[in-house]
Formats: sequence, structure tokens, C-alpha cells
Amino acid sequence: MTADLGAPVSVLKGIGGVREAALAKLGVRTLGDLLRCYPRDYEDRRDKRRICDLSSGARAVVRARVVSAEGGGPPFSPRGGAGGKTPSKLLVRDDTGVLEIVFFGASYLAGALKRGEEYVFYGEVSRGARCLQMVHPDFNRADEDDGRDILPVYPLSAGLRQKDLRRWIRALLESAPVAEESLPADTIAENKLCGLRYALENIHRPADMQRLREARYRLVFEELLTLQTGLLLLKGASEREGRGIAFKNAKDGADTARFTESLPFALTGAQKRTLGEIERDMESDRVMNRLVQGDVGSGKTVIAAAAMYKAVRSGRQAVIMVPTETLAKQHLEEFEKLFAPHGIRTGFLTGAIKAAERRALLEKTKKSEIDILIGTHALIQPDVVYGKLGLVVTDEQHRFGVRQRVKLSKKGFSPDVLVMTATPIPRTLAFILYGDLDISVMDERPPGRLPVITRALGADRREDAYRLVQKELSAGHQAYVVAPLIEDAADSALRSATRLYEDLSEKFRAYAVACIHGRMRQAEKDAVMDAFYAGGTDILVSTVLIEVGVNVPNATVMLIENAERFGLAQLHQLRGRVGRGGAQSYCILLTENASAEAASRARVMVSTDDGFAIAEKDLALRGPGEFFGLRQHGIPPLRIANLAKHVKVLEAVKEEAERLLADDPSLSDPKNAALRAAADALFASAADIGM
Repeated sequence: MTADLGAPVSVLKGIGGVREAALAKLGVRTLGDLLRCYPRDYEDRRDKRRICDLSSGARAVVRARVVSAEGGGPPFSPRGGAGGKTPSKLLVRDDTGVLEIVFFGASYLAGALKRGEEYVFYGEVSRGARCLQMVHPDFNRADEDDGRDILPVYPLSAGLRQKDLRRWIRALLESAPVAEESLPADTIAENKLCGLRYALENIHRPADMQRLREARYRLVFEELLTLQTGLLLLKGASEREGRGIAFKNAKDGADTARFTESLPFALTGAQKRTLGEIERDMESDRVMNRLVQGDVGSGKTVIAAAAMYKAVRSGRQAVIMVPTETLAKQHLEEFEKLFAPHGIRTGFLTGAIKAAERRALLEKTKKSEIDILIGTHALIQPDVVYGKLGLVVTDEQHRFGVRQRVKLSKKGFSPDVLVMTATPIPRTLAFILYGDLDISVMDERPPGRLPVITRALGADRREDAYRLVQKELSAGHQAYVVAPLIEDAADSALRSATRLYEDLSEKFRAYAVACIHGRMRQAEKDAVMDAFYAGGTDILVSTVLIEVGVNVPNATVMLIENAERFGLAQLHQLRGRVGRGGAQSYCILLTENASAEAASRARVMVSTDDGFAIAEKDLALRGPGEFFGLRQHGIPPLRIANLAKHVKVLEAVKEEAERLLADDPSLSDPKNAALRAAADALFASAADIGM
């Protein structure tokens, strides 16, 4: 048959309702999905050995004949494995010796292995009581062995077996043609890539390791190129929508120096460099799409304020969108102080605002009687209309997707876009997450801030941690205590925020202890945070709700319970909540039953406070799929590329994507049509975001 890759997998023999549902859990619904369900590993079965040459601890392939079962009966004795406890044993022989094959709870195999038949066994050899043995080997009848020495190992879900996936994909590969070439011919030639058919054949059924390497490189290149071109198409579409706003320069009355000179502190070198890049973008007539990436405490908010000042002095409005109401309220308070001397009018819009107040605010915004609007996702609702929107700022960008950012920018006529994130991102990952943006890096902290001292302690040293908290409270400072859960779970030994609140309220009776978490009403959360800001609360017990944006300079202790449950990037963000004043601050990581990976994370946290170094390590440890959640960015999950391993491929891809789009900015040339279609398919809502 000829495969229709859009057909459901159920057209293949052996895939009924149960297996179809199991495949759907892997994201495999069509034949095309099945073809792109790449192996997660391979079994190298080239090490074929005679039984006399086997050694304990090695994995090997043996071709041998079943000669007897324990007790001399059929291959599996009636006693063997019927209850799942007694092992089923049989002996196999080749011309050089005897090997014992052992299965536990494998009575279903009783009819699969027959005396006198020859099989190919693959598994790890171990030393048994009488002779060498293989426990639970994979096996095939010798006459059914297809001669492949490198077998794919696929991801599985309940109800699926490796044999099933291998059989279905082999059947699919044998139905030609299975896929249309997606890359332009010159891209394939210039980058020395193999063809798609060759790649798919050899990623699933490699004849040798060289062909496997060629296939993997081609498919990794294709995946990253499709993603990169999709993001660059987005950037190009924004630039092609028309000329951007050429904001005024200093001599025309939009001098950010007037704003920065009014600050009670001097800008760092990194802040000055970044502000210069932003000003050049804003004064040009092309639309600015710039990411400001800085470590916690590097002073990004002030730079965003300076950019908004420039927009307002140029006769435009600015808007800043943040992920939480708590952070939005904090920004409002900070901006009101910064802009009050300059007569700039601010507004505040979140989902919690009452209807009458909202209507009045929207009317003022529409009439440009609000210069700067601060808020949450409420800013992108259909009824929010801006009079002269010129600058869009999104803060903590990793909490938003590409589409949300672009949706906000479409509230104005080609406004400039400034994106900020306090989550340091490895450069390799930034190429992908923010391929549609120019990037500014702020890698310098304001002077006078001491590094946070970080200590990793076992749970048995909790009292040592509490003594440090007591010491800091006695000195008039405040403390955070973070837990991974809101409430105790019956099947979990993790400490919850509610239990910690009760325990700490009892232990620190002389101090005010409060608790905040995501299930509280917004008014309750606001009241708790207001009290902590004002110094009325000494200890704030929280979930990761306080990970982003909270700024209390008097807080000097961050105590993280069950730190083994958090990733490096998240631990670093939590640590960034302290160390914001002039006093020495501390971060205590309390762990229970820490794994080797958790211990590695703790060592990294103790040894460095460089967020970019931490981000690189986090990417290497957890991989891109887990690195603060690619899906939150609107970025599709990667099927085969690994950004921690494929740095050189990514560099080649970036160069190729830029070359293609320089020659054909919208990929409208017929030779690029398949790549354009793949990029559009990857971003399923492309039509909504201007691609």
C-alpha cells in the first residue's frame, strides 16, 4: 500500500481501540506521527558470541537451541512461574556450551519457546548457581531474525511493546513513498544532509552506526531549522507590517538622561549598555523586538521604566504585562514613585478590578488619558483599546507564550516590543526560545549587594537552619520559608506550606508568621503580601508563588524545604528573593533522601550565584524539555533535537535559516514551500500571530 501519512494509526494491522489509545498517550495519532516517533535508544546486537566466550556482566547476542527445561519436561515446567514467584528456567545450547535462560513471572511465554527450536537471545549475562545465565532476555525465532544488528528502543505507554512498535513502523517504512522531502535541495546539498527517506529508514532501522549518525544529524537539523525559520518568519512578519514608530531622540525632547538622573542611584555599565541598545531601536523606524535578559537583581525594571519614559515623552502610551497580580501591584507602586516627578500618569488593570472601575479605566486608556498601563493578561482582552500605544513590555516572559506577546503588540499600530526575563537562559536555548528577538544581556549587579551565602543541609539539620532564622529575626530582618506543596498529601512525605505555617507559628511565637499560596483569594494574597512588604510579618511561608518578582529588601533568609523537588533554575529564582538590601543574606536548602541529581544541583547552588552558569548546568542536567517548560513559551516540544548536545548543529541551523530568509523573506518560492508548510504546521495558530 501507499501510506497516507494523515491517516489514523488504526489503518495498520494490529492497532485497535486499546492500542490506538495507548499510542495517543505518546502523541501518536496518525501514520505521520508514528513515522516521527523516534527511538529513545538502541540495542546494539552486533556483539554475537559463542556461549563459551560469554562473560558475566556483558550484554551479548547468542544463537542457541532449546534443549531442556528444569526437571526435564517441556521448556517450562508446570511449576515454573505459574504464580509469578518461582522462576521459569530452561537450558539452551550451541556447539560450544550451555546457557541457562531465566524468566520471572513469565508463564505467558510457556508456549513461545519450544524444545528443539533455535532462537536468538539478547540480554545481560550473569553468573548462576550452575552456569552462566540470561535473565529475561529478548528473543526471536532464528528463522524470523531480520538480520538487523542495531534495534530501536521506543518510548512506551501501558499496553504497548517494543515488538509492536518495531513491526508497525517497519510496515509503514515498507509502504512507499512514506514522506515528502521537506527541505530545499540547496539546503540539503550545502549542509551535506542525507535525504528524508534515507534518514527515516536509518533512524528506525539503521544498518550500521555511521548511517544512524547521518540519519540523526539530518533529522535534528530539519527539526531545528523548521523551528528557527518559524520564529524568524514571525519576526519578519512583524517588520513587514509597516514602518515602526521612530521615537524622538534627546534633542527632540525624549532624553532618557533626564529620567536616569532623577534616580537615587547610578546605572551599572550593563544597564547603560542595554538602555543604549533600546534607545537606538526605538529611534529607528523599524519595529523593535528586543529581549532584555538579566539575572535576578540586575536592574531590568528600571531600564523598562526608562524605555516607557521615552515612549511617553514621544507622545505615545506604554503598557507592561506581568504574569501575576502580586507582581503587577508591585510594579505599580514602583512606577508611581519613579514617574511622579515627571508628571506621567499610570493605570492598573487586572481581572480583579470591579466593573465600574474597569469601565472608567478603559475609557481613559482609549482617550490616551493614561500614559502607562500596568497589568496582567487582562491587558489583552478584546475590549481593551489603546489610544496611542507605542511600546509594549512583557515582564517575566517565560510565563507567557509567543502568541500572548504578539496579541498584546497588535493592540497598537506597529508598537515597539520589549521583553524582559529574570530567568537566565543558556545562549543555545535563547536562539530557539527567542529566535524572533534581538537580545540584550545584563550580566552585572548594582554595587553594594553582597552575594547570598547558600548552604545545603540534610533534613536532620533543620534545627540549625531554624537557629539561623532566629538570628536574622532578632536582628530585625525577615525570612521566607518555601514548601513544594500547599497541603499535606496522604501518599507524600513532603512538607506542605500549611503544616509549616502551623509548626513555625508554634516555634516562633514571638514573631508574626503568615502563609500565602495559590488557592487563596486574591484579596487574601494581597493582604498577606502588603503586610510582608510593610514589615508587619516576620516569616512568610509560601509555595513557589513568591518565585517571581517579590522585592522585600529587608528579607535576608530564604529557607527551601524539600529542595530536592526543585530544579536549578527555580532554586536560583527563589534565592533571588533575598540579597536585595545591604545586609548579608542566606539561602538554606533542606533536602530529604536526595538523589544523585538533587545532590548535584545542591553543589551547583552552593558553589556559584551566576545565573547564566546555573542555567547551562540546569539545561545539561534536565534537558530542554524540562528547562522551565518549553510549552509555556508557545514553543512546540522537540522530538529528536537536544539543545544541550546539539550546539554545533544549532549554530549551522541559525546560519542556514538566515540565508534562506535573506533570499526569500516569506519562503514563498516554490522550492521553499515544503519548509514553509512545516513551519506553519509547527506553530498551529500561525494565522493568529501574523506569520
